[in-house]
Amino acid sequence: MKIVVCIKRVPDTEARIRIAADGGAAIDPTGIKHVMSPYDEFALEMALRLRDAAGQGEVVALTLGGAVAAEQLRSALAMGADRAVLLKGEPDLDGLVTAHALAAELSGAEADLILTGMKAVDSDQQQVGAMLGELLDRPCITVAAAAVIENGRVVAHREVEGAVEVVDAPLPAVVTVTKGEHEPRYPTLKGIMAAKKKPLEEKEAKLHTSRIVVRSLTYPPERPPGRVVGTGVDAVPELVKLLREEAKVL
Repeated sequence: MKIVVCIKRVPDTEARIRIAADGGAAIDPTGIKHVMSPYDEFALEMALRLRDAAGQGEVVALTLGGAVAAEQLRSALAMGADRAVLLKGEPDLDGLVTAHALAAELSGAEADLILTGMKAVDSDQQQVGAMLGELLDRPCITVAAAAVIENGRVVAHREVEGAVEVVDAPLPAVVTVTKGEHEPRYPTLKGIMAAKKKPLEEKEAKLHTSRIVVRSLTYPPERPPGRVVGTGVDAVPELVKLLREEAKVL
């Protein structure tokens, strides 16, 4: 079985994001650590478990990005991926550009299963996985918290309100992954050393023209200061009044 995991290099979720000093449409990269998008880590962990459960197979990490994205691919290799592919090109906010670039590489890759994170935590669009399924003409299951392979089909569990939805599809297929039982493993020292010898192939990405132009970035408005309306049970009527008349949440 061959499983391809699409990952993305993103700013650390704990990083403090600042707009570039020129006031344009970019962030200031100074001091920002970059990581593999957390949902992609869940997808990678799912892939590694599926391979290990089968007792054989290959897990390939794939990303679209600049040369610096090789760092996240090496992290994937250290976690247990067998090899990695870097499609050299500048990531774009237009999810369809990313999906086309990935699809161009994957159309001839003969992967049984393609996994992506549910979304990238920087753009937060939740588009690329579903677009990839459409472009490759493969069934796509989104927001899967768990998955197994049974009799040539992928069976995924999707968490819905108050229940678990079970969806299955024939292979080859695309699955987008959310946080579930797949807590990403930490790379071991042995894994880190082994990652240096694993193949990491670089290719030029086939990029389409983006349909999105970012004109500028602005900070969200500051939250108004809190206020104390009283203490104890005597404050409840005033609090309810403010929630109804000012906050309008009741």
